[in-house]
Amino acid sequence: MEKVLVTGGLGFIGSHTVDCLIAEGYRVTVLDNLARQVHLGIVPEHKNKKAEYIFGDIRNRKHWIKALNGIEYVIHLAGAVGIGQSFWQVRKYTDINARGTATLFDILINNKNTMKDLKKIVVASSKSIYGEGTYLCKQHGKITPPPRSLSQLRSHAWEIVCPVCGETALPIATKEDKPPQNLNPYSLSKYVTERMAMFYSDILDIPTVALRYFNVYGPRQSLSNPYTGVVAIFLSRLKNNHRPVLFEDGKQLRDYIYVRDVAEINALSLVKGSGVYNVGTGKPKSLNDVVSTLNNLLGTNIEPEITGDFRLGDNRHDFADNSRLISDYGISDFTTFEDGMMTLISKTKDQRTKDMFEKEEAERKKFLRS
Repeated sequence: MEKVLVTGGLGFIGSHTVDCLIAEGYRVTVLDNLARQVHLGIVPEHKNKKAEYIFGDIRNRKHWIKALNGIEYVIHLAGAVGIGQSFWQVRKYTDINARGTATLFDILINNKNTMKDLKKIVVASSKSIYGEGTYLCKQHGKITPPPRSLSQLRSHAWEIVCPVCGETALPIATKEDKPPQNLNPYSLSKYVTERMAMFYSDILDIPTVALRYFNVYGPRQSLSNPYTGVVAIFLSRLKNNHRPVLFEDGKQLRDYIYVRDVAEINALSLVKGSGVYNVGTGKPKSLNDVVSTLNNLLGTNIEPEITGDFRLGDNRHDFADNSRLISDYGISDFTTFEDGMMTLISKTKDQRTKDMFEKEEAERKKFLRS
């Protein structure tokens, strides 16, 4: 029975990944620190009893060394998540994401016994490293534009325009070869994680996969954590009879992928794939679409509040070109957005949620005033 270490294996994506691996016959060890922002320091009910658990921190060498004992595969998912919060907690995000990953590779370099059984490493990256998405001008072709300027955002000129003719450009799928922009500390920390993994893949001769997740949603996502993603934030607002708050005009396109699909891709990565992959459906939805779908499935009719405000570090549109993933992994389809949302709502029907959006907004505005 092959042994897999999953860091962050009690978390949202990690716990589903553990379930998939155990169902496929792997022996799983989990390294997790039960981060208070996610778990409130409590072991979650979804903990898979067939896995072995080490409660520790990825910044701690002793915890890594203990967890790596006899391990053949590492799926490194542990990390701090949240674009907005990373602006005012930059040390935390850099420390956990970059230093935590660096600690792994420092151990592999200097403690050769930890490498003797290791066959492959899979790391969680993020679509946020791209920054702005990819676009097409009908006259001048493909565009990879710079981030929107502050003056453009202040004038509410939300859409990307062609730098040559000034016409509005159409968003198209983003490929893995798009140069990164890293518009926020979170994306920069994930880029460091990804690049470090690929760098040491060559030096240590360990096959490595970096998965650039797009917007992952589904059961076990913390609905009381305002940094976990817009689906959870909107659902929490609606369940508390509050209007979802949309920045800009609500027409921003994002690529939403169901968590079970992501978990299966993580598990498949142990035997398939090499290098960097986009992990998304390639079928974007606007923020307005997300609110509308939630209202329909919940049986509510709560109109969103479209503020016309904007957030630093937000891009206009993005969605995945997943052709490389589909080709290399043999994936034929993904869970539809409606089916995934229906399952999410069903699983959280009786879950009490605390709407923390206004707390996050207060922190954001305090940062902007500083």
